[in-house]
Amino acid sequence: MSHEPLATTITNRWTATRGPLFTDMYELTMAQVYVTQGISEQRAHFDYFFRSTPDYGTHQAGFCVFAGLDPFLSWISDLEITNAHIEALAAMTAPTGTPVFGAEFLDWLATPGRFNDVEVRSIAEGRVVHPHVPIVTVTGPLAVCQLLETSLLNHFNYPTLIATKAARVVQSARGGSVLEFGMRRGPSTGVNEGIRAALIGGCVSTSNVEAAIALGKQPIGTHAHALVQAYMALGDGEIGAFRAMAATAPDECILLVDTVNTLESGVPNAITVFDELRAAGHEPVGVRLDSGDLAYLAVQVAQLLDAAGYPDVSIVLSSDLDELNIWQILTQIADDAELLGIDAISISKRLVYGVGTRLITSHGSGALNGVYKLVGIENRDGAWTPAIKLSEDPGKVPLPGRKAVWRLYDQRGAAVVDLIGLADEEPLADEVTVVHHPSHDGINQLIRRADISHIELLHDTVFGNDIDAASPPTIDELAERCRVDVDRLDIGVRRLVNPHRYHVSLTTKLYELRKTLVADAQV
Repeated sequence: MSHEPLATTITNRWTATRGPLFTDMYELTMAQVYVTQGISEQRAHFDYFFRSTPDYGTHQAGFCVFAGLDPFLSWISDLEITNAHIEALAAMTAPTGTPVFGAEFLDWLATPGRFNDVEVRSIAEGRVVHPHVPIVTVTGPLAVCQLLETSLLNHFNYPTLIATKAARVVQSARGGSVLEFGMRRGPSTGVNEGIRAALIGGCVSTSNVEAAIALGKQPIGTHAHALVQAYMALGDGEIGAFRAMAATAPDECILLVDTVNTLESGVPNAITVFDELRAAGHEPVGVRLDSGDLAYLAVQVAQLLDAAGYPDVSIVLSSDLDELNIWQILTQIADDAELLGIDAISISKRLVYGVGTRLITSHGSGALNGVYKLVGIENRDGAWTPAIKLSEDPGKVPLPGRKAVWRLYDQRGAAVVDLIGLADEEPLADEVTVVHHPSHDGINQLIRRADISHIELLHDTVFGNDIDAASPPTIDELAERCRVDVDRLDIGVRRLVNPHRYHVSLTTKLYELRKTLVADAQV
């Protein structure tokens, strides 16, 4: 164990990493209550879920993509309380001078393997997920589960938000490649989590070299306007900058063509350098547009490149792109192509999108409302008791008890309902089953077993004493998992604006249990 005071470690060697005290103060306060009052070891059951999909102001997402699971499992696997952590907590005092944390709690916290006795069940990372559905469930000693809350939410909410945004952007690109360019505008080192999530959502690579190497990707980059400005100031002009770039990277040459004048200078100079590259036995990769009317310029640049004999050269678009901007660009290209009598599909296929700020910050919806709620506890007699929380907002009353989630697919193979029930239930046991809205009484629907082609149980145990650590999926495997799940959504749910609401429903047993617990709590 390290004996260096934690305060010194934080002050002098700040690394912004998640340690065992990466939590809110009130988690420690509650854990101390549980310990001193003798209920810290009662088995408890917590659910992680979100209440609504991201709302971008004028439009709302029809689904989310779950991300952050593997980093969370790595974090919990490596948790260790050191002497330095205990000393730092012991040094905290109230305004009266009394210690904030007593010896009994600190001794409990310092017990070796304190965080090992938990079980984590989860929907697989990269899967499409929906409101109210328990995505991750944590079962273990009450005080330990409580201490995991803040870090768990930190591990899941931001990555899920970014994976969702990325999946929407990739969908809007209609097969065009999307590159993640947001490192310089993201939340400090948190961009690494965002970049990982963006790749899960379908981005093909990132400009962040360190993240790309860690995730097994080739980092992507062209050059900035500064390169052209420097050569212009030195008297070599824009074409001098392009020649220098081509000489340095002859097989990876992408030229930024909008520093001076895109159509009158940038593209003609790029074509000259491309001709020189080809004469030397190399093929150019692309040009990049970072300003102006990108749809109009993409059409014009494509025509110039085609006429010069470069129909396969990519056109990279950047500059505050998001899913709606890309959708508008492609729509305008289709309209312009019809007027000009050119092939819009061939132009669209050569487009590549560098998406930065609006992706890494989830522009328009800066946080996912994911929560972590106590839904059951083992009483002193060893029996499980469901837990309930009341609210004047029906959407904030959690689903009690130990539960299972099943995804139902129709005869087309499309996912149509996520059904939440109690863990010991058998879904759709009858030919016709009544299911209920998760937050509004009186709204229900009938599901006919004959209409359902496949029922999938969504949760697996991913952490616990009896679980052998498996190699985590690669980032490409997670991205493919996301792609398959998004493709299995009805096209109306995938719609970027005003999507159809995907059905999340409760079994009658779960619905009645919550209704009874609410009524009993109100007596």
